Amino acid sequence: MELTLTSPAVLFPAISLLFLAYTNRFLHLSALVRKLHSDWLLGHEPEVRAQIDNLKRRIELIRWCQAAGIISLLGCLASMLCLLIDQTRPAIGLFAFSGIAMAFSLMLALWEVMISGGALKIYLNQMSHAHASKDKSS
Repeated sequence: MELTLTSPAVLFPAISLLFLAYTNRFLHLSALVRKLHSDWLLGHEPEVRAQIDNLKRRIELIRWCQAAGIISLLGCLASMLCLLIDQTRPAIGLFAFSGIAMAFSLMLALWEVMISGGALKIYLNQMSHAHASKDKSS
């Protein structure tokens, strides 16, 4: 297998887009945490606690996604450096490692997306219980 300098460079745009997506998700979750914090201060409802637990898991996963993405980027840079100094064998290994780190980052992102559906389910359950209670009282 021949690895050229352009091969690791191909991952740079993908990694940049991943960081942008992870950052956007993190900022969205930060805003949601602030809103839930004010809701929590008003009353300690079990639904708010469930949301807080869900958000803690999601934020932790996004942090690990970002860490794996950073490791992937560093692997790409190290691979390119090895290619520049004519060290092909280590460059191939670092490039493979970089790809594995990116795949790990994507799997964590998938996990976080699946958990985000749980957050919506909590809201929907809360609304259905409120609607059912209203129907019973009528």
